[in-house]
Amino acid sequence: MENLIFGIITIAFCISGYIFAYKQYNKNNITVALLLVIICGLLLRIYTATDLYLHDWDERYHALVAKNLIEHPLRPTLYDNTILPYDYKNWASNHIWLHKQPIPLWTMALSMSVFGNNEIALRLPSVLLTTLGIWITFFIANYLFNKRVGIIAAFLYSIHGLIIVITAGRVATDHIDAFFLFFIQLSVLFAIKFVQEKKPILNILCGISTGLAILSKWLPALIIIPIWFFLVFDSKRFSVKEIFVNFFVLCSVIALVFLPWQIYIFNTFPYEAQWESSYNLKHITEGLDNHGGPFYYHFDKARMIFGDIIYLPLAWFLWKTAKNLNNYKRLIISIWFIIPYIFFSFTKTRMQGYILFTAPAIFIITGLFWHYLFQYKNRFRFRWIIVIILFLLLALPVKYSIERIKPFMNRERNPQWAQELRILGTALNNRQKIVIFNTDRPIETMFYVNCTAYSTVPDSVALKSIEEKGFTIFIRDYVPIRIEHKKNEQNEIIITGHNIAYIQWQGQKN
Repeated sequence: MENLIFGIITIAFCISGYIFAYKQYNKNNITVALLLVIICGLLLRIYTATDLYLHDWDERYHALVAKNLIEHPLRPTLYDNTILPYDYKNWASNHIWLHKQPIPLWTMALSMSVFGNNEIALRLPSVLLTTLGIWITFFIANYLFNKRVGIIAAFLYSIHGLIIVITAGRVATDHIDAFFLFFIQLSVLFAIKFVQEKKPILNILCGISTGLAILSKWLPALIIIPIWFFLVFDSKRFSVKEIFVNFFVLCSVIALVFLPWQIYIFNTFPYEAQWESSYNLKHITEGLDNHGGPFYYHFDKARMIFGDIIYLPLAWFLWKTAKNLNNYKRLIISIWFIIPYIFFSFTKTRMQGYILFTAPAIFIITGLFWHYLFQYKNRFRFRWIIVIILFLLLALPVKYSIERIKPFMNRERNPQWAQELRILGTALNNRQKIVIFNTDRPIETMFYVNCTAYSTVPDSVALKSIEEKGFTIFIRDYVPIRIEHKKNEQNEIIITGHNIAYIQWQGQKN
């Protein structure tokens, strides 16, 4: 019930805020309107990001690695202590964890080191970055087209359901894609500022941002390079020599940012680095982890991500672009959208988050199409059809946003298992070298409790060997009682609620 009340209040406040933003825009108070859109977008993100538990895919893994990075930033680990044998090729249960690039993990680790080891601190960077992304979307759209397109694109970004739930860690690829999206946007912003002011530092910042995008997700960040070229060509402010010199600087900075980490991991963790490199390439040739789909997967998903009639503005925009290839501003947005869609259509592993970094371009296309229809609606014979399209272009994304955020669903946001693990973490807070067996959530257990955890129980010989190494062993079990803490001569029982006990194992004494 608390979730339902919180959801209703949040949505009511945001509706009021967006309506007020619309009125301010009509009064030409663009700054106030944009600020309201940003505030409402922030509220939606805060609401969604306050689930008090780790989500299954892939947030729990990112959370645990980030927690471990607090202690050793240059040694990313999933299982910090590998008590049992492991397969370094299995990213869901290995030791050295190179399955993702480090920038999102380092940032989440920094946030948790400041604000504590909890879910809110984990998600805070994504919340802040995707909120800032609302303003960046406006800036880009306003530069390329006009303020109306900018406000519409910023609104669509602020309410976009997939961006919000990825920010909250609710769906696969979560914070990794949130960071990647942000740094792609930031790179475009610095590229625009560079062509406006011709200051070398802005080109360097564009290179740094692109390098950080690569260190967030990987090489699809190089979509920035053709965007940079067309921004430079469109400005008509650079000689051929200046273009090549600045392009060399851009590429050099990108390399200086992302290559050191790659060299480091290949030298320090050669087996894991080589495996992950080959595994990344397999995404192109194989449908990994049951993430396949037909060739048109991403184009089909677009209607569920951006609204059922998104194909209208996309087709219109591509047609307008093809009619006048000298319009570099349209080419920039077309490249940002169409190249990733085509590339990821040819890869065999397909997931909805893979093309999320094209979202700002699609929002800008939608905003431009809306602007075009609104401006020329009286020229159409069936004006009522245009009015319906204008309504649906905004209403359908709102509908999908509500469906993803689920503000009107009475759902559990602080489940019993998370509460129990927090109690266990508090009870064992001052202990060292703890291992827990037979838990159905080993990754989450290691996040909430300073321990090593496994879903299985080894035989008594292995248990004895582990104990002799100085580890205190607890085995999770069900008991027909409910107390918080009990001790007797034999062993210790920590019961965290609802008949779940963690019983200390003690082998035969010699």
